[in-house]
Amino acid sequence: MSVFAAEGPTEHLLKQLERRYNHSQTLQVHFSETYISPGRTSRTEAGMLYLRKPGRMRWDYTSPTGKLFISDGKLLYLYIPSSKRVEKMKLKESEDYRAPLAFLLGKLDFSKDFQNIQARQQGADTLVSADPKSSNLPYSKVEFLVSPKIEIRKLHIVGQDKSVLDFEFEQEMLNPKLDSRMFQFQPPSGAEVVEGGD
Repeated sequence: MSVFAAEGPTEHLLKQLERRYNHSQTLQVHFSETYISPGRTSRTEAGMLYLRKPGRMRWDYTSPTGKLFISDGKLLYLYIPSSKRVEKMKLKESEDYRAPLAFLLGKLDFSKDFQNIQARQQGADTLVSADPKSSNLPYSKVEFLVSPKIEIRKLHIVGQDKSVLDFEFEQEMLNPKLDSRMFQFQPPSGAEVVEGGD
């Protein structure tokens, strides 16, 4: 039986989402992210996200200024200007919540990766909620807010530790020209590089 059950409109929407993002080579979008950890105050950051197949990401933060998160497809680099520290780790070993966002560019497969998929109208948009099939991931639930243009406007991720990560996306551009050098990390002068995020 299909994971989508008998919900024809939902399956159609998910297939449209997969087609839109899986067939794109590059993507550029403004983001705002809010992280809420149990027992701690929330933290909101913002900037511009660039994605390029296969598996390359660049998060240029404007708040806080200078923070940088880059994936070259194999390795992840996180630079925190306030500490002059670079954390370097393998992409496949990373449990950073930004790593799952690679599905925005070529890895979106709802029937393979998710279960308990539900969709409901929220104004003109559609809210899709799903649980990951694998229990080995750092998150336990994902929600996508999809616009009538089949753009992912918001992303809500619930962690295994009950933390919450919310993203809002605006000004999305599909297939902009992005120089491959944008995804090559160059440590800032004087920055300490720490392997494995230790």
